[in-house]
Amino acid sequence: MERIRPVTELSSIQLDALREVGNIGAGNAATAFAQFLGRKIDMTVPKVNIMELSEVPELYGGADVAVIGITLRVLGEAPGHMLFLLDRSSARKLISVLGLGQVGTTFTEMEISALKEIVNILSGSYLNAFNQMTGFSMLQSVPAFAMDMAGAILGTFMVEFGLMGDHALLVETTFHVDEDEISGNFFLIPGQGSLDSIISALGLGAYYDGNSPG
Repeated sequence: MERIRPVTELSSIQLDALREVGNIGAGNAATAFAQFLGRKIDMTVPKVNIMELSEVPELYGGADVAVIGITLRVLGEAPGHMLFLLDRSSARKLISVLGLGQVGTTFTEMEISALKEIVNILSGSYLNAFNQMTGFSMLQSVPAFAMDMAGAILGTFMVEFGLMGDHALLVETTFHVDEDEISGNFFLIPGQGSLDSIISALGLGAYYDGNSPG
């Protein structure tokens, strides 16, 4: 019986392939985002990695730090969920780039709608990159917005979607607009067997998560 490998055992070649998909997605997103803004922007993906969901709040300084989270479902041949997180400083910069003024302690409906549309563009661009590379037809649901402490957002996200996995694929995303650099993190939480399907479709051999049958 073949040993079932934990999700953390992606090879460097497999991670490089996922990083390349991320870079293609970032290029697609930069074009779409620039059209949305009516100005030139650049996007980079400095890191693609696997991390434990319990460690996500530490990226923002701890579970009690306020962050903005936008969530959506991934539908199709490799279903799962996506979560986009950014700190309040980055949210302020992004709102400023959109020409909607500075973010205060709350968001207006227009600002929330704009942030959700940005994540809709980004997630669609990343999923299109996966579709191009795998031949799949994955789609995203309508995004949902939340502003709370990092630990609370993550906990609600996991409960709401009934997530079984304890790891996520982290895609760091950095926007470069004029002199501004805005950082956010995309987390792809694959459904059972989805990462296996993606890796296999990329032609990089079988990959098994901890829930797959041996």
